[in-house]
Amino acid sequence: MSGSAGRILALLLRHGYVLRSSLTRALEIAYWPTMQMLVWGFMSVFLAGKTSYVAQAFGVLLSGALLWDVLFRGQLGVCVSFLEEMWSRNLCHLFVSPLRPWEMMVGLMALSVMRLLIGIVPAAALCGLFYGFDVTSLGWPLLGFFVGLIVMGWGIGLVVCGLIMRYGMAAESLAWLLGFALMPVTGIYYPVAVLPEWLQALAWTLPSAYMFEGMRAVVVEGQFRADLMLQGLALDVVWLAGGCAGFMALFEAARRHGQLLQQGE
Repeated sequence: MSGSAGRILALLLRHGYVLRSSLTRALEIAYWPTMQMLVWGFMSVFLAGKTSYVAQAFGVLLSGALLWDVLFRGQLGVCVSFLEEMWSRNLCHLFVSPLRPWEMMVGLMALSVMRLLIGIVPAAALCGLFYGFDVTSLGWPLLGFFVGLIVMGWGIGLVVCGLIMRYGMAAESLAWLLGFALMPVTGIYYPVAVLPEWLQALAWTLPSAYMFEGMRAVVVEGQFRADLMLQGLALDVVWLAGGCAGFMALFEAARRHGQLLQQGE
């Protein structure tokens, strides 16, 4: 286990050094969450004077925007960290080292947390500065929402990494497309109940739907829905297990077809 921990730490240090030596990379990570927070924040200020719903629960749109970034940036953090190995043609070097596939998965998930914190902390701080809304006012449920959403993002991200290994850089666009494909049915800014019935059935297979419904219950009703939290976390286990299994299956397929040594731009 100590050897595994050392190899995972080496992967983290490799990307940490890259971020430390490139300010533009760190700024890019923080840019989109901050821009989204500013847009939805000013929209909330406008709507607060126009609609009773937002006036009663001012933070509902801001909380939704910030928590959506936890899901999307969590998934993107896994994918971009993996893609940087592809772009630098370093993937083959990693896999001829003692690094095991499961160690790489753990490393990618840890890198996702690091990238997410770089992006989300400035956005949350500016949220308080500009609008007087502190996301930590959600209390302890915020930690559950964070875990539930980032774990779902990991599951999606690991499958995307596997597809890139198997099918090459032609699958690169999936890193950005898959998250947004789920956005309309995950109930970020509106309840799942507004969707057509057949889409509601799909939405309830997503851990994120339970997390956003739970977030609205806290912000609008001041009520913590433990049932939604537990159902979402249970689905997270399925999504993460599926992501890990998909990554391993696609890794083995890529290895059998000799594609691990032919990756790059």
